[in-house]
Amino acid sequence: MPMPMPEGVPAARAALLRQMYELFATDGRDALIARCLSPDVDWPNVLDGVRLHGREEVRAYWARQFASGHPLVRLEGLRPDEDGEAVVATVRLGMRTETGDHWAAETVKHVYRFDADGLVNRMDVRHS
Repeated sequence: MPMPMPEGVPAARAALLRQMYELFATDGRDALIARCLSPDVDWPNVLDGVRLHGREEVRAYWARQFASGHPLVRLEGLRPDEDGEAVVATVRLGMRTETGDHWAAETVKHVYRFDADGLVNRMDVRHS
């Protein structure tokens, strides 16, 4: 069942984020990076606790994640952040294994900021 249109989130931003989550766990990640992320994107490296800068660093980080397993992220909701500038995505993290898809009990918040061209230029993680 498709997620309803989130109130207060511009349609273009909602569509971009939905596309990102749909493509993340597929071989479409390279296209996602080119179409959705600003060239100077600021992205969290959750594994190492540092920030990544630029599309190539994000690409390498995701390649490393997928080399050690098959991470999954399911979008469960979108809303504007309190500041009205960012969009908060509520997501459920998971992992694909030989026995199927396994999902975490808790959700996480991904907070996105956008550049003048409508591309993601920063993502932060907030634990619910």
